[in-house]
Amino acid sequence: MRRIEIYDTTLRDGSQGEGVSFSSFDKILITRRLDELGVDYVEGGYPASNDKDCEYFQKAKDLDLEHCRVAAFGMTRRKGIAAAEDAGLNSLLQAGTPVVTIVGKASAFQAEEIIKTTREENLAMIAETVAFLRQAGRDVLFDAEHFFDGYRYDAEYALQAVRTAAEAGAKMVILCDTNGGSLPEQVAEITRKVVDSLPVPVGIHCHNDSDLAVANSLAAVDAGASQVQGTINGFGERCGNADLISVVANLALKKGYQVLREGSLRQLTAVSRFVYETVNMPYRNNQPFVGRSAFAHKGGMHVSGIARNTGSYEHIPPESVGNERRILVSELSGRSNIMAATARYNLQHDAKTMERILAKVVSKEHAGYQYEAAQGSFDLLVRQCLGTFRPHFERVAYRVNIETESDGRIITEATVKIRVGSEIRHEVAEGDGPVNALDAAMRKALNGTFSSLAKMQLVDYKVRVINSEAGTAAGVRVMIESRDDTDSWGTVGVSENIVEASWIALADSYEYKLCKDEERESQRKVADYVADSVTV
Repeated sequence: MRRIEIYDTTLRDGSQGEGVSFSSFDKILITRRLDELGVDYVEGGYPASNDKDCEYFQKAKDLDLEHCRVAAFGMTRRKGIAAAEDAGLNSLLQAGTPVVTIVGKASAFQAEEIIKTTREENLAMIAETVAFLRQAGRDVLFDAEHFFDGYRYDAEYALQAVRTAAEAGAKMVILCDTNGGSLPEQVAEITRKVVDSLPVPVGIHCHNDSDLAVANSLAAVDAGASQVQGTINGFGERCGNADLISVVANLALKKGYQVLREGSLRQLTAVSRFVYETVNMPYRNNQPFVGRSAFAHKGGMHVSGIARNTGSYEHIPPESVGNERRILVSELSGRSNIMAATARYNLQHDAKTMERILAKVVSKEHAGYQYEAAQGSFDLLVRQCLGTFRPHFERVAYRVNIETESDGRIITEATVKIRVGSEIRHEVAEGDGPVNALDAAMRKALNGTFSSLAKMQLVDYKVRVINSEAGTAAGVRVMIESRDDTDSWGTVGVSENIVEASWIALADSYEYKLCKDEERESQRKVADYVADSVTV
């Protein structure tokens, strides 16, 4: 199958999404990551709009990119002004990129009613802008804004607009579903007609207002388009742009087109999460292909099927896009879930223990617990049901005190009293809040005995009310995510008291870390013993 170019506009169109903002440094980091992925074009921004984008283009000149080409984005010259005198076009030249993408009106309605010019002047703006940039040595891509709406309004004028750009020297014409209202069959039909009538390649740029941006992009490619524009994770104005993650995965894995560089599909999950982290936004768990829930199985029948053949409930192997399979445990679980989630304990022939674990999960979830994202707490529950759990410490008492100073400063102090072996340890610490203070006090009490805790850190904390009808007396569920230098894990606590729920989740996190380290050390000693025996 033919190769399809991937044009990424996360740094420009994606930044127009609500809550999305990139520093110039962020943009450089993402550009490098997209180059590693094998994206063909990275649209860095709109240099005429702000100083940050100008700074990015200056820094981008020094990037040693192996695959992608950086593009600057701009508009056709303003009406009534010569191209050489247009400040926006001159800023594109100053950006120094080898590629320039120009957006122009391909709709007679937009030309006459929105920018208040004549049809003829709009065509002149397109032609003179493209010619000016071509004469300056730039490769020009022409984004035909509102093309599909414009085609339905006046097909001949829309076609005349893209022909004008091609004849003026545009390397490619990109058809834009700017309002995101077109259907796949409409996009396919119109794209096919344009491909047949233009002397240059055609691309597609879709917005997601009808939740069809990916479907429309795929339809356009099947109709002859050779480039897809979009954003990582579908970031963008209103409902976003076509999600390049899904576009790339579908093109390569479902339709057999050549995209990106060979072997790079396995980077999709990592790149998706890298962009989320860079923009400081939470992952979308149900995001196709790369979300944490994309290959998560919860229903007992599903897990049973997966155990027999992964193709029973998975459309592709998760590792093909760098993701992983997850088996969730909840009150909906059957023995298949418990068996899969406890595989390392070899309990498949221990029906009584399986039933005991399942009954415990159902009971705890009835009380408000959830184990889907709390693998650490679930592991401790399994150990307790097996009778192998030996707590490393025991809570005797704790106290948290919060005071406000006259200057408005808030002081939080936690006191913990815990038993380690036969010794009672009593420590006090301050923190930014009750959980931070409890964590600090516990570390002071435990680090002398368990030095590996120094490598553990809390990275996320979530609170959810579980019976809101009780008002301020409602129970809460606290989820804590922790991490060390090799793993990350979640723990959960439930109580009517938010501090107590936090303590339970926090204590589980410590216990899981210590159990995990002991198990790893035991495995290392066994491996060393076997190695020594073989040597002898």
